[in-house]
Amino acid sequence: MKYLFILGRNPELSLEEIKAYFTREENKILDYSIKDNALFIDLEKPIQNIIENFGGVISIGEVIASGQGDELIENIEKEEIYLGTENKFNYLLWDFSKEEREVESYLKKRFRKEKLKVTQKQIKSEMVLQSGEKVLVSSSGRNIDLEYFVFDEEDISYFGKITQKSDYDAIENRDMNKPVRRESLSISPRLSKIMINLSLVKPGEKMLDAFSGIGGILQEALIQGIKVIGVEKDKPAVDGAHQNLEFAGFSKTDYDLINFDSTRVKISKVQAMVSEPDLGETLKKMPTKANAKKTLREFEWLMIKVINNLKRDIEGRIVFTSPLIKHYKKRMHCNIERILEETGYSLVKGFPIAEFRQGQVVGREIYVLERNDL
Repeated sequence: MKYLFILGRNPELSLEEIKAYFTREENKILDYSIKDNALFIDLEKPIQNIIENFGGVISIGEVIASGQGDELIENIEKEEIYLGTENKFNYLLWDFSKEEREVESYLKKRFRKEKLKVTQKQIKSEMVLQSGEKVLVSSSGRNIDLEYFVFDEEDISYFGKITQKSDYDAIENRDMNKPVRRESLSISPRLSKIMINLSLVKPGEKMLDAFSGIGGILQEALIQGIKVIGVEKDKPAVDGAHQNLEFAGFSKTDYDLINFDSTRVKISKVQAMVSEPDLGETLKKMPTKANAKKTLREFEWLMIKVINNLKRDIEGRIVFTSPLIKHYKKRMHCNIERILEETGYSLVKGFPIAEFRQGQVVGREIYVLERNDL
C-alpha cells in the first residue's frame, strides 16, 4: 500500500519517527523515497486514521492511480477523484513530479466536464527546514477543500489525494489552555510525540519521564494510551503536572508522579524512558566556550548518574534531548561517547539528530539509546 507523507520542518527527524512508528506497529516498510519534505512510502499493510499519533507529519495521502507519461492520465480517468456533494470547492495540487502540468491541466478539464465549479489554489506559504532550505507548504488557515498530489518514484508517477491532516489548532489549544505552563522550559507537543514514537513504547505499556516537569511529555503519552511514571525533583512543577493531567481528564490509575531526584529514585519496571532533561540556562546571547563546555559536562554527568540509577528498570530504549549550544558558526554538543561508555548503552543508527531554529542559542539534539545486552 503506497502513501505520501508531507513532513514537518525537520524531515530527517520525521523520517526516523515514521520508521520507528511502523516498527512498533509491525507494519513493514517495503520501500520509500524522499523529495524535499515529502516521503513516498510503500507499506505491507493498509493504514487508517493515524495522523494524530505523529509529531513530525503534516498530512498523509493515499495513491489513486499511477503510470508513465500519458498512462498516468488514462489511469486517473478510470477513478473517482471527487466524492463530495458540493459542486463548488477549492483544491490544490502538491507537486513532486515532472508530470505536474499535465495533471493540473487534466484536473481542470475533468472538473469542467463534470460541471463542478472549482478554483485551484496555489501553494505559496514557505516553511524553513532544519537544513535552512525553504519549501512551499499549504497554509493551515486557508480555505482548502481538497488536496491532491503527484509524486515521481523512478520512472513511475503517482497521483493521489490527501486524506489525513494534522489538527495543529487543536494541538496548540490543548497546550495553551492547560492550567499550568512554563513557556521558557516547555517542550512542544510535536517534539514530545516524535520522541515517544522513537522510544517504540506501545499503548498499554509503561513509559518513564525522568525529568517530567509539568507533564508535557506525559500528557502526549497518555493520549496514546501509554501508562506513565513522571519523576521531578521540583515540587511546584510536580504540583503543576498534577493540575495539568487532572484537567485533561486522565485516569489517576494510568500515571504516577514522583517528587524525587532521578539520580536516586526507585521505580517499577517500564518499557522505555523519554525525557527532556535540564538543558541549562535559557540564553539570548552566545556563551563563552568555557561556559558552554561547563554546561555540557554537567549535562553528561547528570545523564550518566540518572541512566545508571534507572537502567535496571528500563527494558527498552532511552530517548532524550541534550543541549546544542551555538558558538560562532558552529554548535557544541555533549560527548555522547562518554555517556555510552559509562552506562553500557549504544547509540541507535541515524542519531543524534539536531533540532533548532536559526538564531536560537541553545537548541537540541535528540539521542536514542539501546542497551548493549539486548
